Amino acid sequence: MNPFEGQVILVTGAGRGAGKAIAEAFAARGAKVALNDISPVNVDEVVAQIIASGGQAKAYVEDVAKKVSVQAMINFVTDNWGRVDILVNCANVEPHTPLLDLDEWDWHRTLDVNLTGAFLLIQSVGRVMREQGGGIIVNVIPVAGRADMPDRGAYVASKFGLAGLTRQAALELSSYDIRVNAVCTGLPELATSEESHDDVAAAVLALCADDSTGQIINIS
Repeated sequence: MNPFEGQVILVTGAGRGAGKAIAEAFAARGAKVALNDISPVNVDEVVAQIIASGGQAKAYVEDVAKKVSVQAMINFVTDNWGRVDILVNCANVEPHTPLLDLDEWDWHRTLDVNLTGAFLLIQSVGRVMREQGGGIIVNVIPVAGRADMPDRGAYVASKFGLAGLTRQAALELSSYDIRVNAVCTGLPELATSEESHDDVAAAVLALCADDSTGQIINIS
């Protein structure tokens, strides 16, 4: 049995990297995939590839760091598809600047996209899921290699914050039958599960297929 057939999946940061791989994985399993990215160039190409392969996908070009943009996107998605069954937060900003040289704008932009953006999506989509009787949220937290480098301070701070937000959201939203989990790379100390997966997309699919909440899976 395919648990994702016909489900509506919203993936942020879906124009490339992990977001692209996750969107393609869901589409290959019969899901209706809403792909978000701030730039139309990459995400439009991913949507075209999914449709050419027989899948269902639409692009939603919005800035996840802006509340008005996030709410507009959710309205468009629900107008097009009727609901949101799964949200996967993958949007990332990663300035490569040491803390002593980091511009304040880059600090704020990194936290706005990586952490505030995830909060805004969890809040807006969470309200939709509450009304429809449940749903699944997965936050992607790639930190492998960054935490030991001297020029990723804003990025690492935002991603550790996202791990904490994952646990808090899981606690608060469980009463609405909304499950919240995370997949990370390079944070074995935060892992709450010893599950082993080949890549981030496989781990996200696994979390969405079971009944767990508050779990953090680390990919080595």
